[in-house]
Amino acid sequence: MAKNDFNSDHLETLDRDLGRLGTLETATAYVARPMVGPALSLIFILATGIIAALFFDASSNGMIVIIAAIFGAYMALNIGANDVANNMGPAVGANALTMAGAIAIAAIFESAGALIAGGDVVSTIAKGIIAPSSMQSVDVFIWAMMAALLSAALWVNMATWVGAPVSTTHSVVGGVMGAGIAAAGFGAVDWGTMSKIAASWVISPVLGGVIAAAFLWFIKTNIIYRDDKIAAAKRWVPVLVGIMAGAFASYLALKGLKKLIKIDLTTAVIIGLAVGVGFWIIMRPVIARQSVGLENRNKSLKKLFNVPLIVSAALLSFAHGANDVANAVGPLAAIVQASNSGDYASAISIPLWVMVIGAAGISFGLFLFGPKLIRVVGNQITKLNPMRAYCVALSAAITVIVASWLGLPVSSTHIAVGAVFGVGFFREWDTARRMKQAKVVVEQTPVIAKEERRRRKLVRRSHFMSIIAAWVITVPAAALISAVIFSVINWVTGS
Repeated sequence: MAKNDFNSDHLETLDRDLGRLGTLETATAYVARPMVGPALSLIFILATGIIAALFFDASSNGMIVIIAAIFGAYMALNIGANDVANNMGPAVGANALTMAGAIAIAAIFESAGALIAGGDVVSTIAKGIIAPSSMQSVDVFIWAMMAALLSAALWVNMATWVGAPVSTTHSVVGGVMGAGIAAAGFGAVDWGTMSKIAASWVISPVLGGVIAAAFLWFIKTNIIYRDDKIAAAKRWVPVLVGIMAGAFASYLALKGLKKLIKIDLTTAVIIGLAVGVGFWIIMRPVIARQSVGLENRNKSLKKLFNVPLIVSAALLSFAHGANDVANAVGPLAAIVQASNSGDYASAISIPLWVMVIGAAGISFGLFLFGPKLIRVVGNQITKLNPMRAYCVALSAAITVIVASWLGLPVSSTHIAVGAVFGVGFFREWDTARRMKQAKVVVEQTPVIAKEERRRRKLVRRSHFMSIIAAWVITVPAAALISAVIFSVINWVTGS
């Protein structure tokens, strides 16, 4: 191949990658209509209030619980609209799933994860952010949780509107912190816990990006750049599927099945190794059969990753539903318990009807508003194909395992989006490296304007900067909104 042809082909590839945008399915096109989504959301929220009135024992605090249930439904809708995109975005961006298919799979597995494996005991007052003893009374505690829930929902709603995937966990934490400060001063906050959460802003995306880039490097080196790509794929794809199966087995054992059984990290890793080896053995003949008749080119390789990518997206949704449903209903469950018994210092268990609200709200929010953030994560940060998206999914599971082993706090949102960034930046580096190795000299390269060079970057810098900014301000923004809401409630009630 001539040097000029090599350079020309790469420039055309960059243009093609940046130019492709996924199309929405007809089934979800109505979401773009201005009033349909909000109207259906309002119906769901009002229905939630009715359910709360039916299931909660009538008492002097009955109206408070109904209002809290409405706020919880609003938060669940926003989690579905924002957070679930991290699981489904890569598969949609890689064209392994249609938008409608992604929404259907996510709705099923998010709900299953929330109802089957979610609802484990929520630690006292939102993961120890504020000390129970700092709350002056049950009423103050209830108002604080109410403010935290509403502020987190408002912030996630705002982030979704501007197209920024943010951590719903951090939003809730910020809400609890802000209400706690407004209620009892800065001394009520566990600043050690808050410093760990702040550290996760860096740890989560960096770990996710490095691991995803490492897997993409492995795939390129051992499969894509080989002369006989199909033979290399027959050897290595079963290994990668085994790694995926093992990682998700450990992930689900460690994070997603707390309600059913308590499993420590060592046991989870052993389970993952056993499952991984089993899937490697099973997938060897499967991949061999799928490889028959495939042409020796990259397009053929993508077909071998489609099904594993879809399965990984479904498992990520299950684990997300099991873990993050508490972000929607944890404060609501705390309000229900405090209203029923007056006890707000002990651990909080989530009632089944509260879990149903969370699971239904997440699925409903995804269906109504999810496509916007799915497009951002799957298409607009960098171009994904099945192999790159597979690296993102693998990174999400493995990073959680590594972080748990190291005792580091991480955000699933930051991990997944960081992995997408990692894949994109690695491609930029790898493309530049290959062009340099081919000795493409300046004289042979067409003169490209500065703006055009910026456009040809494989990671869109505007999305990178806006998402990072949204991550940094999530906790303080949610805290500020929560403090204002708590102060208003406190003033209105005369507490």
